Amino acid sequence: MHGYVHKRLASTAAKLAVAPSAAKAFPPPDAIHNPRTFEPDTYAALQPPPASSLSALAHRLGLGLILSPTEVQQACTHSSFVSFYQKHYPKEPKPASNANLASLGNSLLGLFASEYVGASYPYMPTNIMKAVVSGYVGSKTCAAIASEIGAAPLLRWHRTPPTPLSPAPLLLHDALSSISRSIIALVYQHRSLPVTRQFVHDLFLSREVDTRAMFKFRDPKKALKLLVDKFNRERPISRLLSETGRFSNSPVFVVGIYTGADQLGEGFGTSLKMAEFRAAEDALLRVFLTRTPPEQLSLPSSTFSPTQSELYKPRKRPEPEYIPGEIGMEEMLYASSGKSGYLNPTPSLRD
Repeated sequence: MHGYVHKRLASTAAKLAVAPSAAKAFPPPDAIHNPRTFEPDTYAALQPPPASSLSALAHRLGLGLILSPTEVQQACTHSSFVSFYQKHYPKEPKPASNANLASLGNSLLGLFASEYVGASYPYMPTNIMKAVVSGYVGSKTCAAIASEIGAAPLLRWHRTPPTPLSPAPLLLHDALSSISRSIIALVYQHRSLPVTRQFVHDLFLSREVDTRAMFKFRDPKKALKLLVDKFNRERPISRLLSETGRFSNSPVFVVGIYTGADQLGEGFGTSLKMAEFRAAEDALLRVFLTRTPPEQLSLPSSTFSPTQSELYKPRKRPEPEYIPGEIGMEEMLYASSGKSGYLNPTPSLRD
């Protein structure tokens, strides 16, 4: 029986990246004296990760000279683990959690992602912009990045049931996302805001997000008409560009939408209505997804000085110049999301 418990404990510890040599006492006395009541999973989850694994994580991110193993361990310790640890080791010191670090890192990620998306897509509706920001730095993205950098085996957390203050239960990706946010906060604490911004751009904002799939239009034809009115252009007109198999069981129609002599969009479908719908949708996406060229992109945070300076002394060098981008049109009130109840434009919008 003792050999079986020892083998099971070793296999469980190996899965959680906790080496038996890193444990204080292996095998623990409870595994020898009470093998039937002993829980290897709980014991392995309570053990701290080895310092070598923590140091390896910091070096994989290029932060080996900045972060100590103790700081990396705190970044990998979710707040749910504290009560779980004190329940089994009430006399031991309370482990440091990443609650404050994750909150600070989340604010920094939101700042950098919001200004980047807003400057890159000046005509994007607000609801879609929020979804794109979540796609760059949301909880699932942070959890995926934590897994990619090899931080998942180092996570210390405890699954908690729903409470009146937290109706949703704590899931693995929620706890895992706190690691990425905490690392951002540690970079900010040890370095400056511009360095943190560059780190976020390299690790988060350099990824591709499918912004086109985030748009859902109830009636793109009406939305396009309002959009054209805002630009004081002629009323959009649909034109059949080509067709094939009209009298067969698989026809294909290609429709283009024009305002004057300019083509706004193009779509195809098995019916004229479907092709016209897709053409109007394509025209809207061409405007909303208009992107600022990278060489012309200017961010407000680029004015922050990369060097430390005293508060009440004048700067030796002038502040970097910020050239704001073009301000897009006001928010579309109809058909940019399914929540709008706006149906007809007012006379002021027509004028």
